[in-house]
Amino acid sequence: MSSEEENALSAAEETKRKFREALERKQNAASRGKGESHLDGKGAANRSQGSAAHQREFRRKSG
Repeated sequence: MSSEEENALSAAEETKRKFREALERKQNAASRGKGESHLDGKGAANRSQGSAAHQREFRRKSG
């Protein structure tokens, strides 16, 4: 192997290592995120649909 090939391999390995570390950090952050266990029994949306008086009205164009 030439020194250029060794440098390319070491750079590729370094990049892989950085990506693995970033993935581990991301997975650790997601695993300790709040709301994961859903033990409170509440959903994210409080009122998924508004009252009928505030619903949007769709009309066809007349022309």
